[in-house]
Amino acid sequence: MPTKKAKKKTVVELSRSSYTPYALTEGEEYMSNPQLEHFKAILLHWRQQLMEEVDSTLQLMQDEIYNLPDAADRATQEEEFSLELRTRDRERKLIRKINQALERIQKNDYGFCDSCGIEIGIRRLEARPTATLCIDCKTIEEIKEKQWGT
Repeated sequence: MPTKKAKKKTVVELSRSSYTPYALTEGEEYMSNPQLEHFKAILLHWRQQLMEEVDSTLQLMQDEIYNLPDAADRATQEEEFSLELRTRDRERKLIRKINQALERIQKNDYGFCDSCGIEIGIRRLEARPTATLCIDCKTIEEIKEKQWGT
């Protein structure tokens, strides 16, 4: 019979609690090498956490496959597996975004808006290290999506 699992922190919660916010120095150039290294470390750590979650999910699903005689128990188990797989799919997409952000760091293109080219900002990037739009362009994009239903 499946056991109740304790609520664990999400990977996003874990990743945000695992780094110290960047301390800007006066006159420091935006996306200097120390800043790029800061974000690279955040992204690499985040990706590692996600990969560990994928591995643990595979192990969990292999360990918890039961031939349950009760239809309700089987349905519950299948629903739990379905939810877990959807979560892993979202995390797979997030890993792809993390890899793209790491590529941008390699190309010295990280931290600048894809739409207008201005600085995205240190604090916004710490909140969302995979951001590719400044807050203004992201807001406009969301308004357009809401209007057009896309």
